[in-house]
Amino acid sequence: MNHLAASLIVQVCLAFGLAGLFWPEKLLPVFDVLMFPWASSYRTVRLHSIGAIAVSVLLFATLLGRS
Repeated sequence: MNHLAASLIVQVCLAFGLAGLFWPEKLLPVFDVLMFPWASSYRTVRLHSIGAIAVSVLLFATLLGRS
């Protein structure tokens, strides 16, 4: 059951990362709400998307190392 939760987190991180790279205009309003005092831009969405993909790769590597 623990592997199921970890793999679900990996999939969610990967999905948000790819969505931010392919459709940054759709995620821009979400970042406007999350980063309230600062204005979000396509650059910040792209950087956070790359970070989410990196997190999903690291989580996947630890998931493979556990089994």
